[in-house]
Amino acid sequence: MTGNTYGKKVLFSGMQATGTITLGNYLGALKNWVTLSDEYECFYCVVDLHSITIRQDPAKLRQSARNLLMLYIAAGLDPKKNCIYYQSHVSGHAELAWILNCYTYMGELQRMTQFKDKSAKHAENINAGLFTYPVLLAADILLFQADVVPVGKDQLQHLEITRDIAQRFNAIYGDVFTIPEVHMGKIGAKIMSLQEPMKKMSKSDENANATIYLTDDGDTILRKFKRAVTDSEGCIRYSREQPGIKNLLDIYCACTDQTPEGAVAEFEGRGYGELKQAVAESVMGIFRPVQEEFLRLSKDKAYIDGIIKENGEKADYFARKTLRKVQKKVGFPERIR
Repeated sequence: MTGNTYGKKVLFSGMQATGTITLGNYLGALKNWVTLSDEYECFYCVVDLHSITIRQDPAKLRQSARNLLMLYIAAGLDPKKNCIYYQSHVSGHAELAWILNCYTYMGELQRMTQFKDKSAKHAENINAGLFTYPVLLAADILLFQADVVPVGKDQLQHLEITRDIAQRFNAIYGDVFTIPEVHMGKIGAKIMSLQEPMKKMSKSDENANATIYLTDDGDTILRKFKRAVTDSEGCIRYSREQPGIKNLLDIYCACTDQTPEGAVAEFEGRGYGELKQAVAESVMGIFRPVQEEFLRLSKDKAYIDGIIKENGEKADYFARKTLRKVQKKVGFPERIR
C-alpha cells in the first residue's frame, strides 16, 4: 500500500446526483459520515458523471446535484473540514477512468451484478458507460488515494474490482495506488421499502408511498407511514417473520438510539397504528433541523457557489497529484507549462 500526504487516512464516498436522499440514504450513510471528519480526511462527492448512464433531464440533474450538495451540508458535513464537490468539476475522474479501462478485463465487467440489473431495467439503453461504470467508480476512489471506503453489502463487488485494478496496476508500475479497505465503522440501519419490506428502500421506486425522502414534509411522512405494509398478526415483535414491523422498529431505533429489545418493550400491548405514529414522529424529529438548514442554504446562493468553487479546486488539486503520477508511469509525455 502506498502512503498519502494528507496527514491522516483518506476516506472517499458519494451519492448519486439523481433524485432526493431517502431515509435509508440518510440513516445508512449520511448520518454516519458526519462523525468521520475528525478521524479521516474526507472527500464526499456529488456523483453526477455516473448519473448519465441513464438518460436525464439536464435541468433536473443540475438542480438535483445542487440540492444534494446542500443536503450534505445541511445534514452536518462541514465544507471546511470535508471536501464536498461535484464529480463533473474534477476532470481527473474521467481521465483516470480511461487509463484504468485499459487495465480492466471484459470478463470482470461482465460479472458485475449492477450491469446485469440495470441492463434488465433499461434494455433500450445498454450503453458503454453502463458497462464501464465500475471503472469510473474505481477511478473515483483511487484518484484520492483513499484508504477506506464506507460501503454497504450491495456495493462490496465494486470495491473488490477497485482493489483488483489497483493491485494489477501496482504490480506493473510499482507502488502507485493505495489499496482501499472497507470502512468498518458503525454500520447504519438498512431501511426497507414501506410497501415491500423485503426490498431495500430506493429513491427510484415507482410507488410514491414506498420511500421517505429527506425533503418530505411532516404530513407526507405521516401519510406514508400510515400506509406502510404490516401484517395480520396484531403483535409487535422484532422478527424476520414480520418484515414490515421489523422495518418500522429498525427505523424507530435508528432515529431514537433505542435498542430493538427496548423498542419492543415500549410498544408492548399497543397497536400498529400507535407504532406507525411514533415512527413517523421520530423521523420528523431528526429531519426537521436538516430541512430548516437546507431551506436557509438554498437562499444563500453566494455561499453555496463559494463552496462549490473552493472545494472543487481542492479536489482538483489532489486529483492532479495522482493523475500526473499515473500519466508518467504509463508513458504519457510530460506537459510543458
